[in-house]
Amino acid sequence: MTGGRAVPPVEVVEYTDPLCPWAWGSEPVFRGLRAALAGRVRWRRVYCILFDHDDDPAPDPAAETAWYARYVEGIAGHTRAPRAVRLSRVAATSWPSSLVAKAAELQGPEVADRVLRRLRETVFVLGEPADTLGAALDAAAGVPGLDARRLAADAASAAVLDGVRADHAEARRPVPEVLAEVPAAPRDSPHPGSAKETPDGGHRYALPTLVVCGPGGRGVVPGWRPYDVYAAAAGAFCPGLPTAPQTLSGAAALTRYGTLTEPERALLTRGAWPPPGAVRVETAGGPLWLAPEEAGTHPATRQTP
Repeated sequence: MTGGRAVPPVEVVEYTDPLCPWAWGSEPVFRGLRAALAGRVRWRRVYCILFDHDDDPAPDPAAETAWYARYVEGIAGHTRAPRAVRLSRVAATSWPSSLVAKAAELQGPEVADRVLRRLRETVFVLGEPADTLGAALDAAAGVPGLDARRLAADAASAAVLDGVRADHAEARRPVPEVLAEVPAAPRDSPHPGSAKETPDGGHRYALPTLVVCGPGGRGVVPGWRPYDVYAAAAGAFCPGLPTAPQTLSGAAALTRYGTLTEPERALLTRGAWPPPGAVRVETAGGPLWLAPEEAGTHPATRQTP
């Protein structure tokens, strides 16, 4: 029991990074899966730190940025996720965005989801990765229900730093199922998700990876997969889980999530589109749709003095 409430016996662990392009491309299916599993599982995010402090600096930052922009474009060719018209640079580090994402969890799951989404959009919509604490906090400004002062204090706290350090360590203890070559079955995937070797000779999870743990065992779904593969893994512990995500009207979905990409619109909504008042933001990989209230504070639509 936690606070008088029973803790669900099934845990879903999402290994991710706010600045990971494959995790960004997985947002449609993860949003659908989180909605389907709401109240039935404990969903826990582990921030892997894709861009670490001790990564060697690029000898030619401009060339590295050009290469990485092409890399993201290639991934977006599979995921159909938006990508920035121009990427200003490769993120120097994932630590600030991970600290802010972890701190946002202290304000509840809805705020945490919105803050993490804003952090992802800094790089894949705006082309300005939130790789400093100031940039990460600025990206989160105006999220509905967010206490910005508390977020800044928590993100700078020893407790949140310890939490992200623990995430960093946990992500480098992958389960045996991902250490061998992971088959792309049941469907071919351009990112099947075998564990990645680290500079010290160890391994970390490929991103994203979902591990579902419950009474009697666990299921592991690494890499980029369709919704039904994740649903099957979770359904082994949550009988009766729908094999397709719940859909909402366009207006209800946009109100719920704040922003939607075209793949999310196709997977998670039904009926006429766009809903009244939706704001369209152009990217190099299709539009990002903003709810009217989101457009008032979103970095993509903020007026500069």
